[in-house]
Amino acid sequence: MNTANKLTMIRVILIPMFLIVLYIGFPGSNYVALGIFVLASITDFVDGQVARRCNQVTDFGKFMDPLADKVLVLAAMIWFVQTGMIPAWAVIIVVAREMAVSGMRLIAAADGRVIAAGKSGKVKTASTMVCLIILFFPVGQILRWICIGVIVVTTVYSGCEYLIRNRALFSQMK
Repeated sequence: MNTANKLTMIRVILIPMFLIVLYIGFPGSNYVALGIFVLASITDFVDGQVARRCNQVTDFGKFMDPLADKVLVLAAMIWFVQTGMIPAWAVIIVVAREMAVSGMRLIAAADGRVIAAGKSGKVKTASTMVCLIILFFPVGQILRWICIGVIVVTTVYSGCEYLIRNRALFSQMK
């Protein structure tokens, strides 16, 4: 297994650790969970850089990297819904976008095509991770709603961009 794939696997392993720490709820557990989340987020950035620079792009990485990102982000968002920090409708928007993009990728793959991650999707992932990190700290209502707004707007924008850029897929469907 190459370095990029190892970093992705580390992120996959960190996700249940993140959730266990959050749900055990010992004194300071939010900050330990935050540290795990930050580490997992950093592995996302680093594994992408390593894969491209060292020519370690693999089918495993193409599949597992975005899946690990989605699970990490959704795990944090769902926990924030449970704590009342994020409204459920924001998570529904994120899940709907992820399902739509994943569905488009499956349709393209059946035709032997690959839909690469676009810049807006990368911005969405990075800004969502940063906003979730901010929400681990005691922040005021205004900053909390700004973070929720950034997550929702970047999610909707990148989802629309994927749909528009790949609209030809829909005309091929029978």
